[in-house]
Amino acid sequence: MRESGLRPLPRAATDMLDWPWERYGPYFEELAARELTAANVEEWLSDWSALRDRGFEVYSRLGVAKDRNTADKDAEARFDRFTEETYPRLLEAEQQLKTRLLASGLSPAGFEQPLRRMRVDAALFRQENLPLFVEQQKLSKEYSQIVGRQTVTWDGREVTVSQLRPAYLERDRARREAAWRLGTARQMEDRAAVNALWRKLLELRLRCSRNAGFADYRSYRWQQMSRFDYGPEDCRRLNRAVAEVIVPAATRVYERRRRALGLDSLRPWDLNVDTEGRDPLRPFSDVAELTAGGVRILGRVDPRLGACLQTMADEGLLDLDNRKNKAPGGYCTGFAAAKRPFIFMNAVGMHRDLTVLLHEGGHAVHSFEASRLPWSQQRHSGLEFAEVASMSMELFTLPYLAKEQGGFYGEDEARRARVEQLEGILLFLPYMSVVDEFQHWLYENPEQAADPANLDREFRVLHERYLPAVDWSGLEEERATIWQRQIHVIEVPFYYIEYGLAQLGAVQVWARSLHDRPAAISAYLGALALGGTRPLPELYATAGARMAFDRDTVAAAVELVESKLTEMGG
Repeated sequence: MRESGLRPLPRAATDMLDWPWERYGPYFEELAARELTAANVEEWLSDWSALRDRGFEVYSRLGVAKDRNTADKDAEARFDRFTEETYPRLLEAEQQLKTRLLASGLSPAGFEQPLRRMRVDAALFRQENLPLFVEQQKLSKEYSQIVGRQTVTWDGREVTVSQLRPAYLERDRARREAAWRLGTARQMEDRAAVNALWRKLLELRLRCSRNAGFADYRSYRWQQMSRFDYGPEDCRRLNRAVAEVIVPAATRVYERRRRALGLDSLRPWDLNVDTEGRDPLRPFSDVAELTAGGVRILGRVDPRLGACLQTMADEGLLDLDNRKNKAPGGYCTGFAAAKRPFIFMNAVGMHRDLTVLLHEGGHAVHSFEASRLPWSQQRHSGLEFAEVASMSMELFTLPYLAKEQGGFYGEDEARRARVEQLEGILLFLPYMSVVDEFQHWLYENPEQAADPANLDREFRVLHERYLPAVDWSGLEEERATIWQRQIHVIEVPFYYIEYGLAQLGAVQVWARSLHDRPAAISAYLGALALGGTRPLPELYATAGARMAFDRDTVAAAVELVESKLTEMGG
């Protein structure tokens, strides 16, 4: 920050991990009091960016530390202290600076979209909601702890439920079923705890929306997520297209699987095993091997991409292996001041883990590209486009899975992996619609949603509608409670339609790469470099796609995917 009598900010956010609010406050106060004119607005934004980047990096680093070991009481205490004492005041101070900039009437070049988001933030901000946000963070942490403690005994040793996943690939159907039932039974033991947590989260969310003057939570959340370019009815239109076009395509995939396995019906434990009785794809034995392979594969797509992942490996920005007390899931977060991404996941030696790394690698490349923008508020696109970055990367890497191309597999195994990836698109999109439709129902019917029995019933109805080809007879309770294991429903309401929109966008980007890979990669990186400085439809267009909800776009995606599957013999 400029000369003001304050000490310069530490160069690294890691030097601020235990700062109380009193250390941050004077810097925000100086910015709020400083004269703001056309002549100095860019300097003012740079100083604000430096300050907010450090504060939000501290938040990210403390969250990562808590997720890496949910049993670490010190990490938990540091995260709680920040979220309860510092984070609310950080948000309040941020809001004061947003209000100051908006009141000035200044609009620096390239800042139009951030200003649009700031206007919404200013309209939504309520002091009384800050402690409610903290309570929601605490409940999310509690959910991670519940899942992190879920272990079972398998083959004589204690393993996490995630570590059971390789057993779902085994040829012995009885063992697959035993593993599936064991893991699901352990998850069901926490059913009451997750139900109780859900009730608390729902009430907090409803209170936040009422405090902000909204009649319903969905309207409030739509604004909070800066969804300027589409509405709930667009989501419904996309889901109808999925039901009409993709559910039949997914059913064809399931039917091929059922016939190949020689079964009367497909059960939940039959969905991952190889249909030709081959051993599961196990591309790596440890995360060092996974990392090295990821670097090679991304480098074959474009040397700049491999360099990004190599930098992360060199700088300790990867935590890839699964272990007891580690939080569930996988994500790429950002350390804003350092201008570095961090990848967190739970690898157990499966091909799916390679896919997750490549997916999160797409987010990481997005972070590297957008970090070149001068101001923090410019760097974050909507989630709808952020997922294009990751899903396109999954498809870009398909030609490079074989050892001869830098990957892990022989050519037959590489073909299996490609078939699995493309079939996965057809199988995922119906589930995306289940989760999206379910969340619309939740917040359209909050009184009913307060009773988990109603949630179970509605989820089961939707699951049966969009995923009719799998036989869940005798497992109705397990099917009905899948929503409890869907982290987005619990922690990030309404975040799921993004995956559907992005998958359609990624297929379009990939389609271009089949004819002109250099041009497709160039357009992709050019779009990532725009960060959040353009509206979503423009970001899609720059990448070579169209942000779409219509049946024709869905049908074109299905036609391309199925034609490629036919070429591969899938």
